[in-house]
Order: sequence, then C-alpha cells, then structure tokens
Amino acid sequence: MTMNRKLLTAASLTTGVLLSAFAHGQSTPSAAKATQATPSPESQAVLDQLGALGAKPLETLTPEQARSQPSPADAVKALLEKQGKSTAPEPVGSVVDKQAGTTAVRIYTPKGTGPFPLVLYIHGGGWVIATLDTYDASARAIANAAQAVVVSTHYRQAPEHKFPASHEDVYASYKWALAHAKSLNADSARVAVVGESAGGNMAVYVSMRARDEKIARPDAQVLVYPVASGAMKSTSYREHANGKPLSAAGMAWFFKHELSSDSQRQDPRITLTAGNLKGLPPTTIITADLDVLRSEGQQLGEALKANGVEVVSRNFQGVTHEFFGMGAVLPQAREAVALAGTRLKAGWK
Repeated sequence: MTMNRKLLTAASLTTGVLLSAFAHGQSTPSAAKATQATPSPESQAVLDQLGALGAKPLETLTPEQARSQPSPADAVKALLEKQGKSTAPEPVGSVVDKQAGTTAVRIYTPKGTGPFPLVLYIHGGGWVIATLDTYDASARAIANAAQAVVVSTHYRQAPEHKFPASHEDVYASYKWALAHAKSLNADSARVAVVGESAGGNMAVYVSMRARDEKIARPDAQVLVYPVASGAMKSTSYREHANGKPLSAAGMAWFFKHELSSDSQRQDPRITLTAGNLKGLPPTTIITADLDVLRSEGQQLGEALKANGVEVVSRNFQGVTHEFFGMGAVLPQAREAVALAGTRLKAGWK
C-alpha cells in the first residue's frame, strides 16, 4: 500500500468496495463533493510510515487480521526510530495493571502526592480492535496534563461480543473506579471521563447513565473525535471518505461487526443526539480536520449546547483520526492534550 497524499484524497467513490461500505441503507457520498485533504508534513510522515509497515484497509480484513496488523501507534514508534529519537513512553509516576471485575484496566498515576482527581479513559478501535497498549500514549499524556489518576479501561469487543457489551463494560469500570478511588490514591469527588473515537461515544454513555442512575456524575467529559452518529452522511464523510487511517468504508466495517441490526444505528447509545443530552457535564470536543468523524463531533457539540451543556470545541488542522496520542511527533497532539488537561482541571474547580 502506497501511503501518500493521493490516498487521502476523497476521489471517486463508485468502486465496489465503497459501495459495499455504505450498505444497510447508507448513501454513497458524491465524488463531486469530495475535497483535497492536506495533512501537515508531520502527519503525512506518520501516514507514510503506516503504509510502509504494511497496514491494509480495515474493510479488506477479518477482525482477527485487523487486530494483528500495524497500528498508527506502531507507525509513530517506527518513525521515531527512523529519526533516531527515543521510543520510550512518556514517564508517569506509576503504571499498574488491575482487574475491574472481569475487565482489564490499567492505572496511571502521576508523580507527586495525592489524592489526585480521577479519570476514566476509554480507548478507541471501533468496538472491534485495539487494546490498552494501543492507546498507552494517550492515557499517559492525560495523567500528566490533568495531574490525575487515569483508569484506562478495556472492554469486550465485537463481533464476539456485540453492542451493547462494550458500553456495559465501560460503565461497570466507571463504577469500579469510583468504588476503589481511595485505594487508587484518587478523589472520587473529582472525577471525569475521557474517550477517543468509539471511546468518546461510550464516555457520553457513561455520563448519561450516571445522571440517570443518580450516582456520581463526571465533573467533565473530554470527547476526542467521538463516534456520535450511525448515519454516515455528514459533510466530513463526503470530504474524507477515503481518509487514512480511518475511511468511510472502515467505519461501515466497524458498524457491521458491532451492531446486530441496522436499526441499532439509531439507538441513542450510538446516535447520541437521539438521546437525552440535558444535565451532562461540561464537555470538550476535540476533532481532527481530516477525519470522517469531524462533522458529527461538531454536530454533537451544537446539540449539547442547545440542551444547556457548557461546550468547548476545537478542530485541529492538518491532522487525521488517531492524532491525539501522537504527541511524540505531532505538535497538534501536544496542543490537544494541553487543552484536555486545562478543561479537566477547570471541571474540578
């Protein structure tokens, strides 16, 4: 696979692959409405490296193959090695693996004296791929930027465990984190949720359910390019349908494996704006300009505002999906993490 700017151009979408990607009632975006993507040089270098590692389009793979192929995190590490730079992870005070019931969690504690605020971090991967290791850089960065204990949670994945198994798992991890806050050197009176991509979707679910069940609601939520709709018809889906590392066909592949029926696309746990957004915590929405999920993240922000929720949104130029954990090579990632840290701290004030 050649990874260059042409691969990021949303060109003709009349091929059989993309027609199948918009199956189950989804419209194929118009090629006439596609635009030329312009990744920053640093972002392009990551994409080029991902291609050099042999990463293939998700829709051409089985879930097992997709889970074992190179990830954007692998590309960052390989790029650092090529540049002669350290690949050591960002240091934090401590990292400990635990079990939250039957779910694996990883506890990141910053340097210093606690008790620290508590963050539940939910990784991405479209409910199908990725692990705690894949998103290690994001969790470390949040622990340092927010000076908080970060509980990074895994969850059951599709297609072995379909919707809503992952949603149920992350909510159980949230309750576990609250119940064990003291032993984690954390303060359950200062709590937040952070999620990337599918994890951003589930972070909102955690806030909604905590509100509805009247347990400690997060003081803040940070949603990084969240999956916020099952419609796949937004402006950014048309503009970046062939985007890398996430395309429209890739999102269709995730939905195919995660959902048991097409009707579940409208479930308020998937299409968040179909749910009750009132009474949710102050929200920060971070989007990548060259991402199929950009528009729906922005639309979610507007819907939250319309329901009286305090929202800060920022769209980062020149970067793609998955950029947030790439602080070792992308200045935009460092800016996004700093914004997340500032907003989390503001929530705890």
